Amino acid sequence: MRSAPPDIEDVAAGSSTKTSVYAALLGNVLVAVTKIGAAAWTGSSAMTSEAVHSLVDTTNEILLLYGYRRASRPPDECHPLGYGRELYFWSFIVALLIFALGAGVSLYQGILHVAAPEPIEDPMVSFVVLGLSFLFEGGSWLVALRHFSADGRRFGYYQAFVRSKDPPAFMVLLEDSAALVGIAIAAAATAAAVWLEQPVWDGIGSILIGILLAITSVGLARESKSLLIGEPADPELARSVLDIARRSPGVLRANGLLTVQLSPAEIVAALSVEFADDKRADDIEQCVIAIEAETRKRHPGVKALFIKPQTNVRYRALRERRFG
Repeated sequence: MRSAPPDIEDVAAGSSTKTSVYAALLGNVLVAVTKIGAAAWTGSSAMTSEAVHSLVDTTNEILLLYGYRRASRPPDECHPLGYGRELYFWSFIVALLIFALGAGVSLYQGILHVAAPEPIEDPMVSFVVLGLSFLFEGGSWLVALRHFSADGRRFGYYQAFVRSKDPPAFMVLLEDSAALVGIAIAAAATAAAVWLEQPVWDGIGSILIGILLAITSVGLARESKSLLIGEPADPELARSVLDIARRSPGVLRANGLLTVQLSPAEIVAALSVEFADDKRADDIEQCVIAIEAETRKRHPGVKALFIKPQTNVRYRALRERRFG
């Protein structure tokens, strides 16, 4: 099966994922501008942490869109299976930025303000800005949730997060969820600092936001790293391809299938098949062509399918040697 040039929408795993990224980008730009103004006006540590959080999220969305563009390049001699996995690389970079910049700056700001608390000037500005930020982030969160909810209802949201092969889809949802929780923390910390007349709570809120971002970044980095190293495709796809092979004339046994996810909508697969002993070379070739054609028809995301004639005994021996 020849490797077809990836369509940009295939690599994006559908326009809805990119829509959620664009929505998040717009929301984060609006939120970042309002938070930066409020942080400069009030001097609030928690508001400064939230402003940094929104700036990091804005940068992340830009990097994800850049990753889409890079991943959409067609295969060439240097990269015969295409550039789809570059999206996973940039997703991993995004997770590192959340940790290094978002969590790091928030923790630093919080520790400074706990050590030397300063009263918040004009706290009402902070509350108004946090309320507007919640509305902006909430709109972006709803767009991301709508895209992710189909798998969430089917598998449960945690399993959908673990099973997903599309990092931007779950990254935007988790970033927006963390942003909403961070806004709530900032509002609670600001309220405590003002009403209890203890400005140290402002610094504590910043530290809590930093911890929240650190936890979020670790989860995102873990999943992005796993995809970057190479995860298998959905088990349902493997079962379908094996079923196609078993139903093909001349196939004695479909031994097994190895798959690797190259991008959200690109898969490479290696199929082990035992052909009937009475089949000639040209018969086997026609059978291989038929399997490739049916696989491409049912699963356009399988960009390369390598079929290896092999006895079941040999296949099991090699599998045992490889996986134990």
